[in-house]
Amino acid sequence: MSFFKKIFKKNKAFSEEEIKEQRVTLSLDDSFVHNFIKLGGKFLYCLKNQDVTNNIQNILEENDWDTISVRDADLNKYISSVKVHTDDGFNKNIPFFTSCESLISENGNILFCERQLNDKKLATLSNDFIVFATTSQIVKSKGESLTGIKLKYKKNIPGNISPIKNYGAKISNDDFMNYGTTNSKNLYLLLLEDL
Repeated sequence: MSFFKKIFKKNKAFSEEEIKEQRVTLSLDDSFVHNFIKLGGKFLYCLKNQDVTNNIQNILEENDWDTISVRDADLNKYISSVKVHTDDGFNKNIPFFTSCESLISENGNILFCERQLNDKKLATLSNDFIVFATTSQIVKSKGESLTGIKLKYKKNIPGNISPIKNYGAKISNDDFMNYGTTNSKNLYLLLLEDL
């Protein structure tokens, strides 16, 4: 008799709290995008190089920007057909178009180093960033991103490793470890599919 009771026993009803606690497992890229947008970032997915160029044009028009700062010569191919003046210096008053080292899935942060920033602190740069990255740059954690930098630059590990953690120029970070500094930026991410 107890055997039949077990078979035909009603399923336990789940409470609302138990349902809320169930976690959805997202892929690395979905998790990054979810966390990035939650922090206020503007995300533009690109399937091909022409999409990157078109999105840059749209960003410039939307914000009425006629000049951008570009220090990475590899990024010039994306703006060569766009009508925009370029500045190869760090100018706080014009948007900064740059690449990055990695995109951190667990928290939606973007990691930079001296290859992009030289010796400049994020707080001293423009409040407006356009960042170019590829899907292969998405990593799970901060530890993975730092390991990636160590492997990529083996004998000449760069300094000035800094993440942007908030993507609204007016957002402040209450973390006491960041007291007196801010790395909040109005940021557009152009993510090119390369996998």
